[in-house]
Amino acid sequence: MLTKKAKYGLKAMVHLAGVRPGETALVADIAAANQIPKKFLDAILGELRNAGFVHSKKGKGGGYMLARPPADIGVGNIVRALDGPLAPIQCASKTVYRRCDDCVDENRCAVRLMMVRARDAIADVLDKTSLEQMRELSLEDKAARLVVGT
Repeated sequence: MLTKKAKYGLKAMVHLAGVRPGETALVADIAAANQIPKKFLDAILGELRNAGFVHSKKGKGGGYMLARPPADIGVGNIVRALDGPLAPIQCASKTVYRRCDDCVDENRCAVRLMMVRARDAIADVLDKTSLEQMRELSLEDKAARLVVGT
């Protein structure tokens, strides 16, 4: 399950993807626009900065901006930076694999095999989606609602 930290991080990154290149957005503005507690967002953006997804500027004209174009940032990488591996259980993880203590034969374990499939399906969607494509989803939805509303 996606944690609130990753959900808020994705919302903040989508917000930053909508900022003109070279311009910054204030934490307070991102938080207000996306219903995110500011203090929590400060910590999340710090993690995203440490992971190389955003840059920050202090002082006048300061704030946050994307470190790379949104087309070059994978959604799966953002989620991994904030939540860790995508696998629902450790024995299904590619990066932090750990055998279960209660497993007799993990090659035939139905739970592990199903969780590997779940991990692969989630990774397939998230790793094939850029931040730019994710932002476009919300723009498409907004455009569709405008057409229906007219």
